[in-house]
Amino acid sequence: MKKNRNTQRFGDLCRVNTQTYSLCSNWDVFYYLDTGNITENVVSDIQHIVTSKGDKLPSRARRLVKKGDILFSTVRPNQRHYGYIKNVIPHFLVSTGFCVISPKENVDGKYIYYFLTQADVIDKLQAIAEQSTSTYPSVRAEDIANLQINIPSLEEQQKISSILSSLDDKIEVNNQINRNLEEQAKAIFKSWFVDFEPFGGEQPDDWETIHFSSFLNSRREKSSDPSIPLFAVTNTGIIPRDSKFKKNLSRAGTQNKVAYKTDMLFGMSREILNWGIMREEIGCISSAYHVFAVSKDIDSLYLESYIQANIGQFRDLIRPAAREGQGLDQQALMSKTLLLPPKGIISAYHDIADPISAQIQNLKSENIALSTLRDTLLPKLMSGEMNLS
Repeated sequence: MKKNRNTQRFGDLCRVNTQTYSLCSNWDVFYYLDTGNITENVVSDIQHIVTSKGDKLPSRARRLVKKGDILFSTVRPNQRHYGYIKNVIPHFLVSTGFCVISPKENVDGKYIYYFLTQADVIDKLQAIAEQSTSTYPSVRAEDIANLQINIPSLEEQQKISSILSSLDDKIEVNNQINRNLEEQAKAIFKSWFVDFEPFGGEQPDDWETIHFSSFLNSRREKSSDPSIPLFAVTNTGIIPRDSKFKKNLSRAGTQNKVAYKTDMLFGMSREILNWGIMREEIGCISSAYHVFAVSKDIDSLYLESYIQANIGQFRDLIRPAAREGQGLDQQALMSKTLLLPPKGIISAYHDIADPISAQIQNLKSENIALSTLRDTLLPKLMSGEMNLS
């Protein structure tokens, strides 16, 4: 039941893009984030963007960010590049591709943040962006400021944001655990198949080196079956599409590609190699993606770990494309080589690595469930449909 709520203009509750600033000469180290640097989550990317004094910043580095601010990328709102800054980050600038939103007094900042992350708000902003004449569909700061927000008392705002934050906090804890587990798995793989520590520090003579062309085949199958789940390919692997994008793919059989378990998939990005090995039995993906069947003679999980351990050798696979997004240089892909140990060695490695991989997958599944719960609760709590008691 809705009570004690009133509709207000978003810009009357928040300051939007009021803190324009230039690089200060006495900053020895500063943080800078541009929309092009984002891999998946704005907040998690911030810690990786550190620049030393003397480095040249682009002219777009004009927005100063402080604790309690909200970052919202104005480019393609449906990509959901936003974040709430809960920690102090000194000397932090972002590009003009972001709105920096500072909630005013007597307004809960996280409540404002969750308001902006609602699907209907994102859809509304995306619709505005698609009407723009710019190369990249974008919204303006005033488009965000002119949103109407149905806001309850400060106490109720805090209760709502506390419920939603508890879910996000658990998701972040799981992500931190997974990052540690992934580092362990990478260290084990490097020890075995890069540094060859179990083999006296040298590559054994009976290991083969084979070209990708010997075990990859392009797959172009398409389907109109609505029961096949939809997936997206990101720089962190293959994920259920609705966990990242709220707009579904077309269900037309002429548009959606089919991928099967152990297939190698490449997604879309201008700067980051989005790829992964399919772990589910079957799925549908964007027709813009690239799908390759991996020969049954090749251990697909070993292949995945090998690419991760040597990712620098695969960055040249991205090439300019006629359409927006990532073009894959298939000739370069097929010319890549894979170091292939005997099956007994790979089996022994799996005995050590598989329990770690299972933990990672379990936590990823838990995060999907937590995200679904959060996204289900969010509109009900924000609208007042759900009783907080």
